Order: sequence, then structure tokens, then C-alpha cells
Amino acid sequence: MKHDLLHLKAPGNWMNDPNGFIFYRAEYHLFYQYFPYGLQWGTMHWGHATSPDLVHWTHHKIALFPSKGYDQNGCFSGTALEVQEKLALFYTAVRYEVFNEENVHVIVNDQFESSQALIFSEDGYTFDNLASKKQIIPPISDAALGDRTHTRDPKVWKFRDQYYLVMGTRTADKQGKLLFYTSKDLINWSIVNSYTKPGLGYMWECPDIFSLPDRISGEQRNVLLMSPEGIQPGLLYHSHAMCSLVSFQEESCDIVIPDQLHMVDYGQDLYAPQTNLDEAGRRVMVAWMRMPEPVEKPGEESWIGMMALPRVIEVEQEHIYFRVHPEVQQYFQSNISLEQLDYAQPFQLQTTLHEHHVLDIGGYRIWLEDGRLRTDRSEVFRGLEQYNLHFQTPEWHGEWQLDIFVEPNLIEIFVNQGQYVLSNVVYDLKAYVRYEGELECKIGEA
Repeated sequence: MKHDLLHLKAPGNWMNDPNGFIFYRAEYHLFYQYFPYGLQWGTMHWGHATSPDLVHWTHHKIALFPSKGYDQNGCFSGTALEVQEKLALFYTAVRYEVFNEENVHVIVNDQFESSQALIFSEDGYTFDNLASKKQIIPPISDAALGDRTHTRDPKVWKFRDQYYLVMGTRTADKQGKLLFYTSKDLINWSIVNSYTKPGLGYMWECPDIFSLPDRISGEQRNVLLMSPEGIQPGLLYHSHAMCSLVSFQEESCDIVIPDQLHMVDYGQDLYAPQTNLDEAGRRVMVAWMRMPEPVEKPGEESWIGMMALPRVIEVEQEHIYFRVHPEVQQYFQSNISLEQLDYAQPFQLQTTLHEHHVLDIGGYRIWLEDGRLRTDRSEVFRGLEQYNLHFQTPEWHGEWQLDIFVEPNLIEIFVNQGQYVLSNVVYDLKAYVRYEGELECKIGEA
């Protein structure tokens, strides 16, 4: 079996959204959108990996694959829930209405229908794709409710004596919309509410709603994560992972989203975040790091797509923090000099950044300017100059304490313990670190 350290990566071929992230039977399960036949998006399966600690990952055989008429062209994204000691996976099932005769793995002009489906596993490893699937919400037929094609990404949770489901869709005039359903038995679902707001993109993917106490006041706050398409068109991606504090009444599913959303990660590569509770009850986020090109090395199977480091979400004084997970921080315990560093392995840098100082990590440059952290990946994104190369955080006039996690294809910068995070995919990172200020370097346990 294939193993990964810290960052779960495609085990060859294509990976995108995380799916079914859950702590179940004393270990973490993380499924993901997977095309096992090539280095591009295609007919979606669910890949599967597990970890005892969110650091050491083991890949397993494919969990979900198309097997029914309603999901014959893809098992799209969804979530997991433990139900009476069984693992329930909820996903969007896709059926093409028109086929490309030269490539059956691609969609033709958005001509497909989406429904929602469920499969149970007795142990989290065994999935009977032929006998255990059940379509639970058919394709939408009422255009006033949502879109027959673009309705997806069910998130399911239990509140009191009912199950709740939220998923994204779009209106007839192409505005993002949330649909809320309830069920007593996970099989029969009824629409209970919906919500739309103009100006926040034309399709709301991967919605996730949860409650957290403010670390200062103790007041419960409701947090919304979602990935709107068309929210902030850029050179590389037109969709981004966004977050906000919202008003939400759980029983009725009444929600109010403010006019402005905030980036989950200011590097713009992170997408489709999904959360669940870890072993200690912390709200933990996993997310996909989008990659425009595959990683190809002699003697190794090429791959494209990886997951960001898991992040603990907390609310403090009306601000949403995305912090390094304690298990990740615990892994990086050994101090090392830059001269001894093996740049092929993950490492952590810690520093307080000051104006006029530039931190250069193998060609990836970090500096402060006008109260913003700025990055430039142009030297480690060669051949991709038509895409976004320069990034910045919001303005902040205070101290800039940085925890930077580096591996050959990803740099993640946590500012002030998660006040802001900026993560960038990189290629051909060079084996050096240059910086005029004080810098602490750590590596993981042997």
C-alpha cells in the first residue's frame, strides 16, 4: 500500500475534492475525488486513505465507483456520518444525458443530471457498490427550487432527533443557492428551507455550516464555509473557498449570509474545504490544493492534486482562525540548521517578519509591504506565467509571526497562529533558504 506523510497526495493520476472526512473507529478516514485512469478530471470515483494521527497516511483501494444508472458517470463529492456504528457516505450521483463518443469521461455542454445517494459500510473499508447504494434525493424537477444539473455536495449532520442535509445549487438566473433537507431515517428527505443571495457567485459548492464558541467571549457563533463559483474571477481559477460568520437557526435552517465573504486561504489554490470533529472534539478542516500541472519524476508514477495540512478552525473576536493542527505541530520537534536540511523532506520555518526583509525559500519570495504579507512564486511556477503569481493577505498593522510549512510542491504560511493563511502550490523549488533575520528551522521525527 502507498503511504504519504503530512500531505495526502494522489496515488498516481488525478485527485480533487476531499470527501467523507471523519474520525471513525479510532482512526481518520479521508476519501477524495479520484480519476484512476489519467492525469486529468474524468469519471469520478472515491479514493480512500486512513491515518491514526492526521500525519501518517495510508492509501486503500477505491471505495466508491459508478455502478448504478443514476451514478453511472460519476460519484461526485459528499460527506460521512457515523450511524449506529456504521459508516454512511452521502454523495452526488451523476448521469450524463449526452456522451462524447471519443471520450466517455468528459461532460458534453453541461448535459447531465445530478441526484443524491447513500451507501453504508459496516467497517469503513468494505463498500458494496452493487448492492448497498440508495438514491435518496432524485434530480430536481422544479426549476424554482434549484438546478437539475448543478445541485451537489451534500453535507449531513444530526441535530436532536432529526438528520439535516445542506447542499449547493443555483437559481434560474445563475445565482448561488443553498438547499436544506430533513429526514428521520436518512432515506426519506423533505425540503425544509432554501437561501440565495445575489452577488456571491453563480454556484455554491461544498457548503459546510457549524457552530463554535468564541474563544474570548464564549458566545456560540455559526460559521459557513463554501466554495462559490464565479466569486472572484482570476487568471487561474474563477472559484474560491470562502468563509463567514452567519446567522443560522439549526432547527428551521433559517440562514442569513452577510454581503462580504472572506478567503479561507489567500494563496487562492486551496479549494473545496470540508470539516468534521477530530478525536479531541476540535473542528478540523481538510481541503484540496489545486495544481495546474502534474508532478512527474523519473521512476515514479505521475500525479496531480494533494491535500493541504489539516487546520483547526476557531473563532476569536469575530474573526475566523485556521490554525495548524496540534498533531502536525507535534511532528515538527527537531531543530536543525539550514546547512543540514534535506530539502526533499518537509520542514517548518518560524520567524517574525519585518519590513524590508525578504524571505526566499528556494525561489519563492515572502515579504511585507504596506501592511500586507506578499508572496511571489514566479520563479517556482515557470511555464505557468499566464496564471496568478503574486498574492497578498489583508492589511494588518501589528506583529507578523510566521509558521511556514514547506514540502517540494507546497508552501503554507500561517500568520499569527492562523489569523491569515496563504498557501501556494510550487514546482521546481530550489534547495536553499535566504533570509537576513532570525529564522528557526524544524524537521519531523525520524
